[in-house]
Amino acid sequence: MSLETPEQTSVSPEPLPAEFCTHPGPDPYAGYAEVRSGCPVRPIEYPPNSEAYVIADYETVSKGFADRRLSKSVDHAPGWFREALEQSSPILIKNMLTADPPKHTRLRKLVGNAFVPRRMNELRPRIQEITDDLIDALPDEGVADLYNDFALQLPMRVICEFLGVRIEDWPLLHDWGMVLSNAPYLDDEGNRRLKQVSDDVEKYLLDLMAERRADLREDLVSVILKTADADEAYSDEEIVSTLILLIIAGHKTTANLVGNGMQALLRHPDQFELLKSEPDLVATAIEEFLRFEGPVYRAPQRFAAEDLELCGQRIGKESVVHLLINSANHDPEVFEEPEKLDITRKPNRHLSFGVNVHFCPGAPLSRVEGAVAFTTLLRRLPGLSLAVAPEDLPWRFDNSASRGLEKLPIRYDRKLPR
Repeated sequence: MSLETPEQTSVSPEPLPAEFCTHPGPDPYAGYAEVRSGCPVRPIEYPPNSEAYVIADYETVSKGFADRRLSKSVDHAPGWFREALEQSSPILIKNMLTADPPKHTRLRKLVGNAFVPRRMNELRPRIQEITDDLIDALPDEGVADLYNDFALQLPMRVICEFLGVRIEDWPLLHDWGMVLSNAPYLDDEGNRRLKQVSDDVEKYLLDLMAERRADLREDLVSVILKTADADEAYSDEEIVSTLILLIIAGHKTTANLVGNGMQALLRHPDQFELLKSEPDLVATAIEEFLRFEGPVYRAPQRFAAEDLELCGQRIGKESVVHLLINSANHDPEVFEEPEKLDITRKPNRHLSFGVNVHFCPGAPLSRVEGAVAFTTLLRRLPGLSLAVAPEDLPWRFDNSASRGLEKLPIRYDRKLPR
C-alpha cells in the first residue's frame, strides 16, 4: 500500500524538537494543528541519534496502522534500540504489541477468548461493586484526589481480579508497570533498573502460571493457559510477555480515560449537566473522551522496514515512526469543530483504540469500566467540581505514550448511598 499523495513533492522540513513527542503538555493541540497545516509527516529529534518522524494527520495515521512497511517488530528497529531491549528486557518484545502479521495474529489469539462481550457483561456487576467501594472510601468532605484514589485504582483492581492476581499485589504490579512501560531507557542506570524489574515480574508471572496449571480456574490467566496449552504453539516467554502487556495496558489507559474524561467534563459544565441528566449518553460520551483527550497520545512506535516515502517525505530504513493519535483525533478534515467537546458526537471515528488488526482487544473492558465509573460518579457525588484551576492540573507523559493526570483534585457536596 502506498500512502503517498501524488500532488505533493519531496520536502525536507526542519526537525521538530524531541519535546514535541515526549512532553505534549496540557494542551498540545495548537502544535499538532501547525504540523498538520504543512507537511503532516515531519522529522523529529526523538529518539536521539536516530532518524525519526511523526505523522500528524488522520488519513496518514489511520493508513499507517495497516502499512506493512511500518513494522512493529524490533527486528526492523535501529540497532541500539533493539540491543537495549534484548539486553535489558527481552520478555517485553515477545507479545503482539511488538509483532507484525502473521506472528501478531498468532499472539493475539492468546487473548481472543478473554474479552468477548459475554465475559465483559459478566464482569459488570463486580465492576459496579468495586466502583462503589472506592467512592465509599473517599472522604466525606474536603478535597479528594479522583485520579489516584479512584481512576487509577478501579482498572487496577479489575484487571487483578480478571487475571486472578492477588489484589494486595496491585501496588507492586503498578510500580513494575511504570518501569516497564518506559523501556528502553536512554541511560545505563535506567536499563539496569529495567533489567531487575523484568526479571522480578517474569518470576512472579511464571510462578502464577505454575499455580494455575495445577489448578485451572475461570480467570484470565487460566483462559490464556488453556488456549496456549491446547494449541502448543506458544512459549512460556510469549505468555508472560502477553500478561505483562495486559497488566500495563489494562490499567493505565483506562485510568487515563476516566481521569482525562472527568477533567474534560468538569471544564465543560454544559456537557457535564447533559450527561448527568441523560446518563444513557455515556456510551457516546466515552467515545468523545477518547477522541478529545485520548489516554494514549501516540501509537507504539513503528520502524521503517524499507526505504519509503510518505506525503513527499523520504523515510529511511530502520527509521522510528510515531503515529500521533491525538493529533489525528483533532483533524478538522474528519471531525467537525474538533476542539469542541460534544458527548453526543456521531459518527466518532477516533483512533484511540487503533485500527483493524491492531485494534485494542481490551477496548470492551475499558468501555464497560468507563460507563460504570462516569455514571456512578455523577450520580453519587452531587456538586462535583474541580478543586484547582484547570491550568494547575499536573499532566504525566511517558515513553509508553500514555498521557494522563498525575492527580485530579475535586470537591463535592456529599456522597449519596450506593
